Amino acid sequence: MLVKTIAISLALAQSANTFVAGVEYWKNFKTQVDPTNITIPKIDQTTSLDPTAQCQYYTPQNFEFDQSQWPNAWEIATSNGMNETEEFKNLYNSIDWDKAPKNVSVRVMLEDGSVDMSDYDENEDPDCWWSATTCTVPKHKDVNADIYACPEPETWGLTYDDGPNCSHNAFYDFLEQNKLKATMFYIGSNVVDWPYGAMRGIKDGHHIADHTWSHQMMTTLSNEEVLAELYYTQKAIKLATGITPKHWRPAYGDVDDRVRWIATQLNLTTVLWNLDTDDWAAGESVPKSTVEKTYQDFVEMGNNGTFATSGNIVLTHEIDNTTMQLALDYLPKIQKAYDHVLDVATCMNITHPYIEETISFPSFSKAVSSNSTASASASSSSAAKSSGSVASGTTKQGAADPSSSSMSEEASGESGASSIVAAVPITALIAAVSALFF
Repeated sequence: MLVKTIAISLALAQSANTFVAGVEYWKNFKTQVDPTNITIPKIDQTTSLDPTAQCQYYTPQNFEFDQSQWPNAWEIATSNGMNETEEFKNLYNSIDWDKAPKNVSVRVMLEDGSVDMSDYDENEDPDCWWSATTCTVPKHKDVNADIYACPEPETWGLTYDDGPNCSHNAFYDFLEQNKLKATMFYIGSNVVDWPYGAMRGIKDGHHIADHTWSHQMMTTLSNEEVLAELYYTQKAIKLATGITPKHWRPAYGDVDDRVRWIATQLNLTTVLWNLDTDDWAAGESVPKSTVEKTYQDFVEMGNNGTFATSGNIVLTHEIDNTTMQLALDYLPKIQKAYDHVLDVATCMNITHPYIEETISFPSFSKAVSSNSTASASASSSSAAKSSGSVASGTTKQGAADPSSSSMSEEASGESGASSIVAAVPITALIAAVSALFF
């Protein structure tokens, strides 16, 4: 029992070094949705495989949304006077800002959309600034440790950014038919535009996480703006799904210890990645064949022993037809090459990934024993069933979907963390600790 207890403690220390914030901000959130009993109306937007039909705006049930009480969609979340509301001021003032990391400056955005790194000491990297060094181990205290790789061997950490996309029905159907669960990083502006899409994510058992309100470079924002970007996304996800996430991913991977500390105050842990498909660039800045080769290279890593001792977390997107179709094309190959294809919560043994404990996720061992990897032939069959078009749609009033390629990770290139980062699997921890006693 002692060995087991120590091993479990080590595993938790390595995978979920979580600082619990004292601010119970989520208690003020409102929702009419029971996440354990979601019913989505059967309308064209939720059942059709035609992108045009899916992306017609609708008036959702059980979703009381007053625009005057929210930031403007796709603008920094302090917009529409949200930083001046009593609600937000109470939140801001409840945080002990004296404990925030000192001497971590707000970064400067350049005209080309990149961040100015000219005066930053990348060798010392005092702020664990991912954009500059791909640092994933915070340097300051009281900051939740990053998650960036699944610790278990031969495991593909399945994640999709920038949803919910209004035209994702065929994509989500495919995941459901193949019994695949992913971590879905939802943008707050998308959630309030397409709440049934977010409800579909929670109903299908995916791990829902925060991807900010408007997809900004977070290190270029003030403390107030960072807090608002995270807070209003948490609030939107709660309104639409009935749950409040404990995990988030920065747009473009742009995070440092100042931003991490603010996220920690909201009980949020940063999730990054150690493999990047660059799928957002396919057909845009690079030929689709280039991204297909990247996918194939990652598939081969599952066959050649690259992940024999620990797994990965892979950056992919649900932003448009190309990225979702690439998922349909390569997931059968990924399932064949890797022993396990899992969401981040499950691969990290996080059984309660939401602040509310109404939903539990299986442990890694339970998940892999009860849901073995589907065969390539079964996946191909499901792909045929999901042959409807998956295309990026439009937002309200026919505007171009802001979560398409222009709003995705290309502006500063979420591709810096291309090397494999070693992580210790729980099985190895147990074996190592056992060796100390026997």
